[in-house]
Amino acid sequence: MVPSRPAANRPHVCLTAVLIVTSLALMDAYLVEQNPGPRRIGVCVTVLAGDACFLIVLRYVAVLAGSEVHTARRGYAMILWFFYIFILEIKVYFVYQNYKTQDVSADAEATDSDVSRRALTLLLSVCMPIVFITLAAIDHLEYLRPYKKREEIRSRLFWVVVDLLDVVDVQANLWELQREGLPLWVEGLMFFYCYILLLVLPCVSLSEISMQGVNIVPHKMMLYPILSLATINIITLLIRGGNLLIYGDVRVSGIMMGKNVIAIVVKSCSLVQYRKHQPAPPPADRGAEIHSPPEQKQNLFFIESDESFIFRQRHNT
Repeated sequence: MVPSRPAANRPHVCLTAVLIVTSLALMDAYLVEQNPGPRRIGVCVTVLAGDACFLIVLRYVAVLAGSEVHTARRGYAMILWFFYIFILEIKVYFVYQNYKTQDVSADAEATDSDVSRRALTLLLSVCMPIVFITLAAIDHLEYLRPYKKREEIRSRLFWVVVDLLDVVDVQANLWELQREGLPLWVEGLMFFYCYILLLVLPCVSLSEISMQGVNIVPHKMMLYPILSLATINIITLLIRGGNLLIYGDVRVSGIMMGKNVIAIVVKSCSLVQYRKHQPAPPPADRGAEIHSPPEQKQNLFFIESDESFIFRQRHNT
């Protein structure tokens, strides 16, 4: 008998769809506002056609992701996150290119442009973490009844949110106003490096929840901390240090640089403690006895029973 598929959590599906559609619609508003005149109609048609195709995909993937809310599986949630970031970052790239080609001539125009660029950074730093937390849905996992275990997983997801803000901050240095622009190859490398991190690393965190299953052990979820230590905490620290020392970018966030230094120390200590407290493997004989097949155990039982029966027969005679 084939088990029935669990029903989708409708509030979760609606909330996820509303968050994704709202953030994409706000990015569409940026694209339309940046193209005045006759080009605006063409941009509107292109944007609406792309959104219609995405809504078709969202209709099915969001429902499938909503059916995984109460389980350990997060496969469709990873697919939905991948599609969401893929579409969102394409829109961000075109907005960034439009800002790059703008010629700021007056102070009022410069002020308005600065406000809109910082608003774009604020939009990304709010929408991405909220969508990720909604897809993770830790509070809906029915089998995580112990409060301590749930809080440990929630603290790990908090690190993912902080890393998302770190990546968005690095990416925002490209479109927010600055005195001297970076070389073209540096800008392209920074943007697409952040693009890959936003696509992959949250999916790694969701996959750790899926791989653990019902018997989830938070201290064994070490794949994401190792990857984030190398790709975010170390490399973004080098990126900010290079922009500050080589190109004189005074807008580099000192707070995020301090966060990376603290994260390097904390995650390194966690890795050392994890290696120290790894349980020793069981003895070979005991493991063979435990993992012996049931047929072998049954044969041994019968042999022992036959020997005891023969011994009792001899004793009685």
